[in-house]
Amino acid sequence: MRRDTGFPVADAESDFLRARRRQVMSRLAAWLRREPDDVNIMLPFHEVVEALGMASEKRLGLQSIRLDSIVGSVDRTRDFDRRFRPTSGRVRERWQRLALAARRGESVPPIEVYRVGELHFIIDGHHRVSVAHALGLEVIDAYVTQVITRLNSSGIRYRGDLIVKDYRRLFLDRVPLGGEARAAVLLSDPWHYAQLGEHVEAWGFRLMQDTGQFLDRAEVARRWYADEYKPVVAMLRQADMTGDRTETEAYMWVAAERYRLIRTHRWDAEVINAVREETRSQGRGRA
Repeated sequence: MRRDTGFPVADAESDFLRARRRQVMSRLAAWLRREPDDVNIMLPFHEVVEALGMASEKRLGLQSIRLDSIVGSVDRTRDFDRRFRPTSGRVRERWQRLALAARRGESVPPIEVYRVGELHFIIDGHHRVSVAHALGLEVIDAYVTQVITRLNSSGIRYRGDLIVKDYRRLFLDRVPLGGEARAAVLLSDPWHYAQLGEHVEAWGFRLMQDTGQFLDRAEVARRWYADEYKPVVAMLRQADMTGDRTETEAYMWVAAERYRLIRTHRWDAEVINAVREETRSQGRGRA
């Protein structure tokens, strides 16, 4: 709890020391829990945009934004942790000067941020955000520039989440799905997006050989989803073979098992039954 003595200078000094102490305790707790190193690190704006794919940007002007929506920075990722607590005494002088101004009721200039989805990344104003957090504020005034990306930012919490987004973006470059298909094809392991991309491209090559027609990537993606992916996923649902995987992971698994067991690219009830029986026999063998 913040305790005011009535002496703004002393209170500003206490604010900084309290914020530093909380940062140290948070880092120690993360180490004791063996959490990943990126749990308390700010998200780097340029890495996020690169993973999601830059499309465009536009200025939205002055707005009030929630402090808890600010998750990253354009450049100052070392001076503050994920919750904008100071990581060293390096920023102390400027930090306390701003805290003193806030305690005296003096006006503080708005910060500047980029907005990506529902997330905000600081361009200018790291110390002001840190002080606002320490003083228990919930919102802050900011000049906002919205960045439009090819993938949405949902699911991004830590730096490690960017790997999945980056590989998904590369997959969608190779297999440009849209609408329902784009939302339905999901994998947990980022590396599997590369494997699925190879699989769809091979499927499209076989289709072009069979039809004697050239198909561009968008058409291959559309045909693969409609003629291959959806029917197979429907069969897997009916056979209760998705398990705890995503439907796309179940599709990839059964496609690999199909070729290993039967050496075919066709899909029918015989194929599904063969894979199911093999899975059951493996389960009995482990029992």
